[in-house]
Amino acid sequence: MPETIGFLKPRQAVLDRRREIVADLGDLLPEGCLISDERGLKPFETDAFIAYRRMPLAVVLPETTEQVATVLKYCSRYGIPIVPRGAGTSLSGGAIPQEDAIVVGLSKMARILDIDLFNRTATVQAGVTNLNISDAVSADGFFYAPDPSSQLACTIGGNIGMNSGGAHCLKYGVTTNNLLGVKMVLFDGTAIELGGKALDASGYDLLGLICGSEGQLGIVTEATVRLIAKAEGARPVLFGFATSESAGSCVADIIGSGIIPVAIEFMDKPAIEICEAFAHAGYPLDVEALLIVEVEGSEAEMDSMLAGIIGIARRYGVMTIKESQSALEAALIWKGRKSAFGATGRLADYICMDGTVPLSQLSHVLRRTGEIVAGYGLRVANVFHAGDGNMHPLILYNINDPDEAARAEEAGNDILKLCVEAGGCLTGEHGVGIEKRDLMLFQYSKADLDQQMGARAAFDPQWLLNPSKVFPLEGRPAA
Repeated sequence: MPETIGFLKPRQAVLDRRREIVADLGDLLPEGCLISDERGLKPFETDAFIAYRRMPLAVVLPETTEQVATVLKYCSRYGIPIVPRGAGTSLSGGAIPQEDAIVVGLSKMARILDIDLFNRTATVQAGVTNLNISDAVSADGFFYAPDPSSQLACTIGGNIGMNSGGAHCLKYGVTTNNLLGVKMVLFDGTAIELGGKALDASGYDLLGLICGSEGQLGIVTEATVRLIAKAEGARPVLFGFATSESAGSCVADIIGSGIIPVAIEFMDKPAIEICEAFAHAGYPLDVEALLIVEVEGSEAEMDSMLAGIIGIARRYGVMTIKESQSALEAALIWKGRKSAFGATGRLADYICMDGTVPLSQLSHVLRRTGEIVAGYGLRVANVFHAGDGNMHPLILYNINDPDEAARAEEAGNDILKLCVEAGGCLTGEHGVGIEKRDLMLFQYSKADLDQQMGARAAFDPQWLLNPSKVFPLEGRPAA
């Protein structure tokens, strides 16, 4: 497709020294930790935002914090850009490299270093997958709360970079609410530690600045995260509605009433049909919109909470109410939801948006989203975290049709602008990356962006960490 999102021009001085740089990195790292051949580099040229790709200069796969520090110190000395990479599941292009950049992949740093059930913490290397933390403590009755749909593959380092969420963030919060400390390497090779096992740290809240910084302030190599005790029980329930607007209004009313389920997920009819065909989860096919509402606690607590939710749903003409009757049925309900992106990919190429809106605006934004996409002659499937207004419209198109691809990108931009106009923001959990970079001025004033860029430059004065991402290319301070 024709590229409408630009990248910084590669530094010719770095490109000219490619052979020397690769040789130096080979001397600095153990065998098996450097990739420099074209075939080996191919898997690293893009991430889950597949419409854009660039071949990196080289890829390093360090095994320790010390090796990361050695690489960054070298790159800082010679002005070589760095692109940090976890599992490459970014949907905003956050891990797409550029031709003069070294990709630092953290997949080999995948050890769980410490599990402290007394203090309810786990310390892990940045390449540990999200789900592996919960798997490691599940038998002891604990779990790690943030649960992105890609949790089987995505890593903690990437989750920290994008401040990832998931279905259960309604009750338990996103990554920043469950992160206690990090070990991070600055661009000059200095390793620092922020936070720790204690519930609060003295000094400035630099940990809050790091979480969601998209790899532009340093490379996180280790993290200490909060573990949470499993609830006594959990029960997902399906609610089917005649319209998306009534389902959206129901969500706003549930939260407005003071009821906070552990999750409220939304699917419209196209998404229901796609997910049911893939997972056979028992979703109703005669409704226009579906809510998956999960409650947890004792049987009495769940019954009481569901009674209130059902009462609200009836006010919005709920057509179907289906409670899971077994652990298998509950697992199937969540399998359908967690598989939504992959299941959609079987049918068409798509762009997955990530705007967030106030719940009072949910119905309006859903209706306008459909109108916007239809206006570009395309289709949309909506599946998202309704409880906190984090929308994920999937705009379906043919990536091999340049005209369709351009229209899909324009429709996505219009949807994100709609979210901001409705009082929301450009991103809930996918980050800015390259996808939303040029929309930042739509949400923030120049003064706002100058302040953010000043904080970034304090960590990386040369602007060499993930350089083409987050901030518009025009108006950046001179490095």
